[in-house]
Amino acid sequence: MGLLNRMSTVVKAKMNTIMDRAEDPNETLDYSYQKQLELLQNVKRGVAEVTTSKKRLELQRAKLSQKMDQLESQAREAVKSDREDLARKALERKSAIIVQAQSLDQQIAELEEEQAKLEAAERRLSAKVESFRVKKETIKAQYSAAEAQVKVTESLTGISEEMADVGLAVQRSEEKIETMKARSFALDELVEKGILEEFSGGDDVERELAEVRARDRIESDLARLKSEEGR
Repeated sequence: MGLLNRMSTVVKAKMNTIMDRAEDPNETLDYSYQKQLELLQNVKRGVAEVTTSKKRLELQRAKLSQKMDQLESQAREAVKSDREDLARKALERKSAIIVQAQSLDQQIAELEEEQAKLEAAERRLSAKVESFRVKKETIKAQYSAAEAQVKVTESLTGISEEMADVGLAVQRSEEKIETMKARSFALDELVEKGILEEFSGGDDVERELAEVRARDRIESDLARLKSEEGR
């Protein structure tokens, strides 16, 4: 179990690292904001539906009121005409309509309560969404600034590395120059001490001997030519 737990921890750590590299905070914030807007739209849609339903019931209630007034008028006219039977019939219909109207009144009251709750929820959610939008833009701006700062720092780091390489190259060049100077000074010192002249003296003798041999060949060739020409 210990090994499995360690492996699980390592895998989770690596996955988190991969997710951190792949995740774009701007996209995450925009996605969250979009989901909140969708939720807000759903609440607004609910408010609109409840309002529409309430309006429909109110129209039905108004028609029932008109019908009750009409039946009341008919019952009154029947009484005036000594038609109690018709008056009773009209009042019975009115009574049934009153029951329907009371039911509609209860439904309308319930819808009004539901509408008030949804409107309050809409206001709270709208305020939260707006607050999140402001915070989102602030975070995005901060992230962009931090990202730019990181890029600048990375650029400066690259420049520092390049300058370090240049410094090493300059140092190597200076070391070579110092080595060449030391060698030159050493050669000068050897020349001053006559050490190099001793080694080069043999070359001077050989050169003079070569010149003598060349002159001898020239004189020999000249004598031969004179002999051939009879001079």
